[in-house]
Amino acid sequence: MNFVAAQVAPLPPPAAAAAPVESRNINDWLMRMHESSKKRSYIGTFVVSSGGSMSSGKIWHVCEGDQQMERVETLTGAPRSIFRHNDQVVTFMPDHKVVRSEKRESLGMFPQLLQSTDSRIADYYKVKSEGTERVAGVEADIVVLVPRDALRFGYRVWTEQKKGLVVKLQTLDTDGKVLEQAAFSELQLDAPVKMDKLLQMMGKVDGYRVEKPVLVKTTASAEGWVLKAPVAGFKPMSCYKRPVSAPAPAPGPVSGEEPLQWVFSDGLASVSIFVEPFDRQRHGQESSLSMGATQTITRQLDAYWVTVMGEVPMATLKLFASGLERKK
Repeated sequence: MNFVAAQVAPLPPPAAAAAPVESRNINDWLMRMHESSKKRSYIGTFVVSSGGSMSSGKIWHVCEGDQQMERVETLTGAPRSIFRHNDQVVTFMPDHKVVRSEKRESLGMFPQLLQSTDSRIADYYKVKSEGTERVAGVEADIVVLVPRDALRFGYRVWTEQKKGLVVKLQTLDTDGKVLEQAAFSELQLDAPVKMDKLLQMMGKVDGYRVEKPVLVKTTASAEGWVLKAPVAGFKPMSCYKRPVSAPAPAPGPVSGEEPLQWVFSDGLASVSIFVEPFDRQRHGQESSLSMGATQTITRQLDAYWVTVMGEVPMATLKLFASGLERKK
């Protein structure tokens, strides 16, 4: 993932940095897991339970050389077919006869846990082994990533023993209770998935209205925003603005400004800050919302409406929300 420059102060060193050996072990294990999620060909059904709700999907994944291809079919809720070819993502919404085609650096989809190959992950998480267990018919090693502070959640990860593919993942709150779980209920490893067949399916858009949202890379500083104090471990990853076809209805000098998304990550957890012109008709009261592992804060900041969202404790989101400032 490309790091985008942003005008924030350097991160302070953690109170107790991880020992070099432990750091290397964590990063080696994470990279093995990350590479396996990209390079293995497989077909599987996965189930996600979060905040009292449950959803499921079927996934086909194939890798040929440096080419990644994936198809995901939702099995619950509104029908969706999601295709990803490298960084190109195409989503079919048959109920509305709409196809959305866009470029994304990361889909954030199970079983991909690692957000970046940041070697500092070991400074903020420690690893604890919890033995082995069978998941979806394969033997898996169980490892817990325990946060070293209260700014992030923990993870319990089941990885297939031979190559390291994530087959089950739990997000744990600061007390170690399960907030969210994703797991394969069935899995066929090294399946005969054909990339050219998936590419053909991805291109069949006849009868659909094709939408191509354009994301423009930028920096928060260039758009007039700054985080006055860094949140330990979280580095700016990317910043985009989404052009609007018509001026926004907000009054004053910010009318027509393009919505902004600023993404931060500690390598595992990620936080997004969304900024858009305040619109009295669309934006209600400031609020805080928890749904499974996902926390959300909304607030008004002068003539802007700010939404901060991420799979981190609410206290962490509050640091981002309170630290965001318009540059003088």
